[in-house]
Amino acid sequence: MPLLTTTDRWHATFPGGHVGTLLLGGVDNTRRPTPLDARKREVEARLRDRFGPLSRAELLGVDVLRAYRTYYRKFDQTYHVQLQLESVVHKGKALPDVTPLVDASFAAELDTLILTASHDADTLRPPLVVDVTRGDEAFMGMNGRVCTLRPGDMMMADAVGVICTILTGQDARTPVTPATRRALYVTYAPPGVPEEAVRRQLDAIRENVRLFAPEAEVEGLEVYTASG
Repeated sequence: MPLLTTTDRWHATFPGGHVGTLLLGGVDNTRRPTPLDARKREVEARLRDRFGPLSRAELLGVDVLRAYRTYYRKFDQTYHVQLQLESVVHKGKALPDVTPLVDASFAAELDTLILTASHDADTLRPPLVVDVTRGDEAFMGMNGRVCTLRPGDMMMADAVGVICTILTGQDARTPVTPATRRALYVTYAPPGVPEEAVRRQLDAIRENVRLFAPEAEVEGLEVYTASG
């Protein structure tokens, strides 16, 4: 059975867009030194080597970043992963230490530039649905504030309500915590981002998780494409 469903409105609004899902179980997510820490340093070095010589204008010309920039510009916003990439490449910032499951996703996210959310799978209430915001929805954001959602944004909801959108990010009800044992990773890719890039992101997360949890079980991996 598919992990989630997609609405006709999502297909019509974002033709060529993708949502990818990776469900992993059997993971110890408590903070501890793991081989993922060394991987994060490798990612930082690779990003600086790859993007350090580029001007900001050249950086914005990178295919994946250009697709997200087009999406965010419609809402007069800036793709936050681009800003995080610039902080690592040009300001020498290190990748943060949160929890292994979150760090695995964020390291992959900066490597592939594909927007990804991390949810505690056991807090979700099926069915999961990928849709488009109407503009009358709201949820408690991870910053503790109620977020009123912009209309026309790509989103995912469960039976309780919206859990994530591209522009607003994740809710405060379903995030990964140190107690998480099953994680659902969801990638959101607007039109212009190729499916193979989404699959690379899911594979990169899986590889990162197995650095600290080789016993992690893949319970599901799917990529959904909006057909228009």
